[in-house]
Amino acid sequence: MTLSDLDPAERHRTVAGTFAERARGAKDWDAPAPVPGWTARDVVRHLVEWFPGFLAGGAGITLPAGPGVDDDPVAAWQNQYDSVQAVLDDPATATRVLTNPHIGEVPLDQAIDRFYTSDVFMHTWDLARATGQDDRLDEGFCAALLGGMEPMEEIIRNSGQYGPRVAVPSDADAQTRMLGFIGRDPFWTP
Repeated sequence: MTLSDLDPAERHRTVAGTFAERARGAKDWDAPAPVPGWTARDVVRHLVEWFPGFLAGGAGITLPAGPGVDDDPVAAWQNQYDSVQAVLDDPATATRVLTNPHIGEVPLDQAIDRFYTSDVFMHTWDLARATGQDDRLDEGFCAALLGGMEPMEEIIRNSGQYGPRVAVPSDADAQTRMLGFIGRDPFWTP
C-alpha cells in the first residue's frame, strides 16, 4: 500500500511519524534550512504554530499546549503529532467539518489531510536537508501533490505560501519537480 492509498489518519501517522524521526535525528537546531531565513528549528516552529489556530478557528478544536519549540523542538513536535493524531483517530471526526472563508466547508479529516499533513510532508524535506538526514520523500505522493497543485498554480502563488517556481530538469523525478514547484531549490545544501 502506498502513501496515497492511506486514509487521512493513517497518512498523518506515517507522514508525521517520519517528521518525528527527522526531528529526533537533528543535531543542530540552528542549522540553516532551505526556506530563506529559516533554521531547522523554524521548520518545526512553522508547523507547530500555524495549525492550531487553523483548527481552532475552523473546527472549534483546541489542541493541548505542549513544550515550546525554543525549549525542546522534539517534544514540541511530538505533542503536536500526538494531538493531531488523536483528533484523526476520534470516531467523532468523521462527522465534523472545518469551515474557512477561503475553502468553505470541508470534512475535518480531509481538511487536516489536504492542508496540514501535506505541509508536514513537504517540510520533512526541509528539516531533513537542513540537518543532513535522509531527505527522500514518497515519489507517488510527491506526484499526487504536484498533480493537485499544478492546476491551481495561480491561486497557490498568490497565496504567498509558496515561493516562485524553481526550474528543474525536464526529466526530473516527482520529488524534484514538486520541490521546484513549491519554490525550493531541490539541489540546496546548507
